[in-house]
Amino acid sequence: MTARAADRARYDRATAHLDAPFAIVDLEAFDANAADLVRRSGGKPVRVASKSVRCRALLERVLARDGFQGVMSFTLAESLWLARSGFDDILLAYPSADRAGFAELAADPKLAAAVTVMVDDPAQLDLIDAARDGGGEVIRTCLELDTSLKLLGGRVRVGARRSPLHSPAQLAAVARAVAERPGFRLVGLMAYEGHIAGVGDAVAGRPLRSRAIRLMQSAARRELAERRAAAVRAVRDVVPGLEFVNGGGTGSVQHTAAEAAVTEIAAGSGLYVPRLFDNYRSFTGRPAALFALPVVRRPGVGAVTVLGGGYPASGAAGTDRLPVPYLPEGLAYDPQEGAGEVQTPLLGSPADDLLIGDRVWFRHAKAGELCERFEALHLVTGDEVTATVPTYRGEGRTFL
Repeated sequence: MTARAADRARYDRATAHLDAPFAIVDLEAFDANAADLVRRSGGKPVRVASKSVRCRALLERVLARDGFQGVMSFTLAESLWLARSGFDDILLAYPSADRAGFAELAADPKLAAAVTVMVDDPAQLDLIDAARDGGGEVIRTCLELDTSLKLLGGRVRVGARRSPLHSPAQLAAVARAVAERPGFRLVGLMAYEGHIAGVGDAVAGRPLRSRAIRLMQSAARRELAERRAAAVRAVRDVVPGLEFVNGGGTGSVQHTAAEAAVTEIAAGSGLYVPRLFDNYRSFTGRPAALFALPVVRRPGVGAVTVLGGGYPASGAAGTDRLPVPYLPEGLAYDPQEGAGEVQTPLLGSPADDLLIGDRVWFRHAKAGELCERFEALHLVTGDEVTATVPTYRGEGRTFL
């Protein structure tokens, strides 16, 4: 029996009392992945990206481990909710226009001490000030450095369009704007290199593309390491007491941790290890988060139909954004139908061994987005469900 077949048998035994669809997290795999992130971070603390987890119980579990410190959140409303729930070190990774949320933040000393907000433009400071509604708490702020690689005089850009602050001088100018503004305190700098951390460099069956990605990432790492160090120096010249410099992502943990200018690493997807993280040479994680769909039809030889399944991930549309049929091995989508909202046909010889009511196990393309589809995660240890915990959705929280 292969390791994957053994996992399938174990998951089927553990969840025999449950009716699919449902989602699980394999705690042994989750904990092993957490340990690997700490190993790769080389002694620098790992800040957990909450959008890749979206479950308070599992955020608490990983933050209880040595090597993890703080949360990287994705909306202001989520940040305030987590702070009220007892999380005390929350970095909001994206700028916000949530005026009501800023009014709450500015009026509550506990929230203001726990949450750091992202800015990359003085206009965002204006919005926050206009939203204060009399609240006088000092707002902790962080600047974001644009990590994209610019070639041919800027005519070619590699990387996500995030912050407009690309040069050390631009960061220093906004740092001064924050430092001179009453009611704000600059405490951190963030730089997320998604074109390195979030792009696999060993794409199955695509050797030339994989080599091109490795060459791009090597050049991007060198350029960013130099520019990030210069940016940190420029900002520290304005704010010597900067508390943290955050960088990285699951796919670049060890490379970013090697930069002296970086004080902490961000990661989250590496805990669940969704399918988009299968294509890396530098690490191999264990799939920890899966969902099960029931077989409801047998339309012919080599074919079954499961209930649901149309759970695409965010990003540019493509087959790589679809969940992947994982267990049993050997099933694939019907290319004429793909993953359907209500039903999904699957093709392959393993279909002939599946009966009505059997489960097919899937992996989502991304990590936390799976939790927007399910109200609970069943936590599996060995061949038992040892706990069932709510996702954000299960707690009535849908932040985006």
